[in-house]
Amino acid sequence: MTEILNKIQSATEFNSSETFDIYRHCAATLIQNEEEGSNLLIHILNSRVKFSSSLDEMLADLVESIGFYPYLKKENLNLSSTSSKIRQTSSLSENIHDKYFHEEQKYVLELLSSNKNVIVSAPTSFGKSLLIEEIVASYKYKNIVVIQPTLALIDETRKKLSKYEENYKIIVRTSQEASTEKSNLFLLTAERVNEYQNLPDIDFLIIDEFYKLSSKRDDERSDSLNNAFRYILEKYDPKFYLLGPNIEGISDGFAEKYNAIFYKTQYSLVGCEDVDIYQDHKGKFGSRGEKKKYKEKVLFDLIYDLKNEKTIIYCSSPARSRYLSVEFLKYLISKKELPKNKKLSIIDWIEAYVSEDWSLIDCLKYGIGFHDGALQKHLTSSIIDYFNSGTLKTLFCTSTIIEGVNTAAKNVIFFDCKKGKDAPIDFFDYSNIKGRAGRLMEHYVGRVFNFNPVPKYDQVYIDIPFFEQNPISDEVLINISNENIIDKESEQYHYLSSLPENEKEIFSRNSLYIRGQDSIVSRIRQDIKNNYDLIFWDSTPKYKQLEYCLGLAWDYLIKPGENLNPMTKNKIVKITFDYGINKSILELVNNNFIYKKKLESYNSWSDKEILDESIRDSFQILHHWFQYKIPKWLLVVNELQRYVCSELGLRPGNYTFYANSIESDFIRENLTILAEYGVPRSAIDKIAKYIDKNLNQDLVIQEIIGKGIHNKPEFLSYEREKLVSNYTAKNV
Repeated sequence: MTEILNKIQSATEFNSSETFDIYRHCAATLIQNEEEGSNLLIHILNSRVKFSSSLDEMLADLVESIGFYPYLKKENLNLSSTSSKIRQTSSLSENIHDKYFHEEQKYVLELLSSNKNVIVSAPTSFGKSLLIEEIVASYKYKNIVVIQPTLALIDETRKKLSKYEENYKIIVRTSQEASTEKSNLFLLTAERVNEYQNLPDIDFLIIDEFYKLSSKRDDERSDSLNNAFRYILEKYDPKFYLLGPNIEGISDGFAEKYNAIFYKTQYSLVGCEDVDIYQDHKGKFGSRGEKKKYKEKVLFDLIYDLKNEKTIIYCSSPARSRYLSVEFLKYLISKKELPKNKKLSIIDWIEAYVSEDWSLIDCLKYGIGFHDGALQKHLTSSIIDYFNSGTLKTLFCTSTIIEGVNTAAKNVIFFDCKKGKDAPIDFFDYSNIKGRAGRLMEHYVGRVFNFNPVPKYDQVYIDIPFFEQNPISDEVLINISNENIIDKESEQYHYLSSLPENEKEIFSRNSLYIRGQDSIVSRIRQDIKNNYDLIFWDSTPKYKQLEYCLGLAWDYLIKPGENLNPMTKNKIVKITFDYGINKSILELVNNNFIYKKKLESYNSWSDKEILDESIRDSFQILHHWFQYKIPKWLLVVNELQRYVCSELGLRPGNYTFYANSIESDFIRENLTILAEYGVPRSAIDKIAKYIDKNLNQDLVIQEIIGKGIHNKPEFLSYEREKLVSNYTAKNV
């Protein structure tokens, strides 16, 4: 097999006789070893121009024999027999125009059409998301919930499914009410499912990347996903479809209890070649000194050689992705490479609203992007769009690529061997990184370049904590009805049972660290006599009031082992208070820059390097703290102080307005949906004066385009493009 693959790669052309011999060998291999035969067939298709077209009917039969029906259309191959043509026709989607399913997709669809629930483990290139579209396009279900782990994935799915808005109201925010006139499609994170009030009767549930249910994969959001899944299952009893990659099995008994089938397949229409860079340079790579520089030089030489192909480089953290992108930029400049993308509209926006000196500008000009969780949504979506279109050829990524952002990369480079500072990449993570090499219907064969030893193979079984209950967190256990609790002798059960019912109800609804909430209630009871003025506030807090409330959250809502470095309690209070006053990311960046300039640890850094670091820190604060953690903390403390004030007959404070304002970046309520759609804050601020504050948020985009507001002279081209792209997506 290796000999044949090498021959295909090195040859320039095969005559009819040579073509026949290779096709015949492929046919025999498909019978003896389907996985090897499929891999050979993919490589044949990848190099199809080398083979004699006189045997295209034979190639078509090979493609059909393995069920690669999408490739028959892609390669314009015609089947010879009536029976094979019938099988091809049967693989055509009944609901999506001119879309063919491959054999395994068709089988999963048959499972979904049965009375069974379906749990699928399949490679990244399987095309699992196409099956989501098929479910939606069938119009068989009235109310569908799709749970995905990140807002970036949700936005991608929203754009893809916007074509079905005539039949479905697409809901991405908890403030959007379900339609009573047509069907509803909820695209939400688990946290938003738990927060959504008055869900209608859900008849189909989809959980993407369902491995995040596991309590053993160190994901702080596992509790939210378990609570959302359990809630919908118990309240609505919908059909469900769980999908994810590289999973060997799930909790014993789960499938039987919930009438489900766990189906694992390795079927893939994309091949992957492994290139062992580590072995070629064994002993020469390191994380410090000359070995670090040498490893980076090998990386940059490789990317330079691949410059005509799209390449993703896996990095352990946002700081690493920024650092390596800038170092590669310096490398290209030293090679006297010229900028390719001087006129990208995003550059004008960055210069106007972030900084003219941010290194991202020069990176983009040279075809380099970075993608991580610390960037604003509109920037990440634009960078992915530029990469997928080929405007950018090089993309430095973090674990965001593990979590399913859809990219079209020929090559993936496994450069760092950790997630964050300390967590090693295990085989499961590595398989997901590797799975980003190649893409269905775009690249037949991808390549993964390993700069580290491949992690030891390890079978992954996903525990479902609310079902298995071993282990299970307090935050999940508290939501399970007493008759469904397995171990009633545990310390956990006795502790939760000892809580007063009204407190238990509040704690479970808040869904954050239960024992911390319990401690906050005790602390407020203790403090309220002397500190009532710190507790009782609404609208906007004074500094001492915010310090007290965030102090409670910091002291008690952080779970044991949770790492919040480099944030501190004093810093989080100050930056939150300041941001509430100036409401400006630029001010946050500037303050960060001034602070870092004074630190001895930055003495050897240039102003440009400090600025880059300040921008990264500021965007991380905006994304992780202001738009996620702090609003949740304040809303929990708000509920707890209301409870204590009520039992003592005191008037409670109300932190809801302030918490919601921070989470929405102080954008007016009916315009916050624009931020969900990836419209920059700068454009939303300009739009505000043209849109009635009472206009329903679902009509805002239509109003903007319908009245030509986006054509006003104050809008940058980039802002205009982001508005129009959302309207276009809604009207495909």
